[in-house]
Amino acid sequence: MRYMATYDLMESFRNTQQWMGATALSMASYPAFQLIPNPALNFMAAWGEVAERSYSRMVVKPDWGIHSVPCDDGRDHIVTVEKVVQRPFGDLIHFDVKGREPMDRKILLVAPMSGHYATLLRSTVISLLPDADVYITDWHNARDIPVSEGKFDIEDYTLYLVDFMKELGPDTNVIAVCQPAPLTLAATAYLAEIDPDAQPRTLTLIGGPIDPNATPTEVTDFGHSVTMGQLEEMMIQRVGASYKGIGRRVYPGLLQLTSFISMNADKHSKAFQDQIMRVMRGEASDHDHHNRFYDEYLAVMDMTAEFYLTTVDRVFKKAEIAANEFVVDGHKVDIGKITTVAVKTVEGENDDISAPGQCVAALDLCTGLPDEMKASHLEPGAGHYGIFAGSSWRNNIRPLVLDFIDANTGERKTTKRKGKATKDSATPNLKAV
Repeated sequence: MRYMATYDLMESFRNTQQWMGATALSMASYPAFQLIPNPALNFMAAWGEVAERSYSRMVVKPDWGIHSVPCDDGRDHIVTVEKVVQRPFGDLIHFDVKGREPMDRKILLVAPMSGHYATLLRSTVISLLPDADVYITDWHNARDIPVSEGKFDIEDYTLYLVDFMKELGPDTNVIAVCQPAPLTLAATAYLAEIDPDAQPRTLTLIGGPIDPNATPTEVTDFGHSVTMGQLEEMMIQRVGASYKGIGRRVYPGLLQLTSFISMNADKHSKAFQDQIMRVMRGEASDHDHHNRFYDEYLAVMDMTAEFYLTTVDRVFKKAEIAANEFVVDGHKVDIGKITTVAVKTVEGENDDISAPGQCVAALDLCTGLPDEMKASHLEPGAGHYGIFAGSSWRNNIRPLVLDFIDANTGERKTTKRKGKATKDSATPNLKAV
């Protein structure tokens, strides 16, 4: 089958590098060699340890690793991860805090499906758990989904979100991070028309490409510089013989990881060189800063070919969301139909993935929403990762998002007055009446 050999070739290369790392570590650590200290052997062992760990992480789904959370009663409560809705391409999971009193805030985190697992938002979940009942979308690796399960494109993704929102009910507060922001906005508008009573209470969009052309980046430039035919020819492969999804057309996670690293090649190269030297000096540990970050960053998943291609074509090239021309299952979605869901956007000043201006464009599309139910925040000095998982999120953005949720927990608005977004200074006055 076409390009299956290429998929297996990439996996063979990764497997070989993992084996070489493990072999170098084992050989250089042989006790007899330790009788005569040799810096070259120490370097070989350090390189082997870092290489073996890095390449092995590329095919492992990380664990959530959230075992307990402190609560207002002064005790740590056990956390279990439970599947609320199970679907072929993704599940809705719940972080159940045992023995805790019911929480006023219920939050649905919509995780990106852009090459990494939902565990990329582990620190985001941890920061929210003490103050909210948290659910998250857990997307599956396309290589593990049999071809018999059919296709999965951005319309299917949107309908999954619609079903998840219906499952959780109208008292839900949705937070969409990065890639799913435009589709989450579309899902909310879809609900506003077909099932208004199932709409979430609030919608927070963080660093998402609502209008990619508002502020072009390398990502948007690449999307416009290639044709869909070229993209399909260069990026799409078929899953190899090692996985359940054998024969499924995918955009491989290893290919996406290569793109991620190439954007900041010098930075990543230095990070690994420094880690090798730390291992040599005995300063590294299993959960040091480097390993915590790269254990997650290197764990990549395949996307279905149709999801990847329709994202590039319809979200970036044709900008259907930005033009309010998005169609789901034959139904043209009108974002202006959102009239009772408070919407907030968050952007990072130094975001090179979804630059400032791309996400806040959502507020102009919400023409039916009163201005006091809109808010925006631009985080100074923050990059893409920092606005949902870094110090900027923990210290500044998270409190603003929780305040926004609390300010809109009253009775829903029914007016349809047009208006512009309010700034965060006005957030305390956003409570719906």
